[in-house]
Parts: sequence; structure tokens; C-alpha cells
Amino acid sequence: QVQLVESGGGLVQAGGSLRLSCATSGLTFIRYAMGWFRQAPGKEREFVAVISGSGGVTDYTASVKGRFTISRDNAKNTVYLQMNSLKPEDTAVYYCAADWGPRGSYYTPAQREYDYWGQGTQVTVSS
Repeated sequence: QVQLVESGGGLVQAGGSLRLSCATSGLTFIRYAMGWFRQAPGKEREFVAVISGSGGVTDYTASVKGRFTISRDNAKNTVYLQMNSLKPEDTAVYYCAADWGPRGSYYTPAQREYDYWGQGTQVTVSS
């Protein structure tokens, strides 16, 4: 049984930082690209960041580049999202997701490609 469990969300003031974690089980972690997505109230879920299975390739949506960093620890089957310089517009439920890849450098921002999803963790940034 595959499980993805996010943690690390919370309430933070604008300009602050949070580190999200997503612990996985039940899958061969290194074979999966891992993505972070978010959904703000009244909006559709959107791509935030992705990291390839090998960890060598990353991609970010434009609005978080330079502020967020995605990383993974394949020994711990965990992916992280370090979020700095947070803005009120970053307020959302953040989800991690796993996408099986044919090679270690594979990644995609396309939600429809992801096989497994976590339950989400709330991030609220106050102004």
C-alpha cells in the first residue's frame, strides 16, 4: 500500500520560512519523480516544484523560483520543500505526489501524470 504523508505546514508571517516534508512508503522511491502542488481557496490546484528520481533535475513554477527549494533524501524515502520569503499569495493546501519515471532524470509538472497523492498540509501566510 502506497502512502504519502505531508507535514510541516502551519501559520507564518510574510517573509518567514517553512519546510514541508513528504514521507513515502510502499513504493520504490528512487523510481519516482516527486512533485509539490498547491491549491488555494477558490482556485484550481497548481504545480509548484518537481524533482527527478535521481535528484539531479528540478523545476519550479515561476512564482516560487528563487524562494522555494525542492530536495529529496532517497535513503529516507522523503521529499522536502523549503519555502523562504513566504508571501500571502503562497497560502494554500500543499500536496506532494509521486510519478513513476522511466529513467532517473525524468520529471514532469503535469498533474495528470502523477500516480499517488498525499492528503495535503495547510500553509497560511499572514500579511
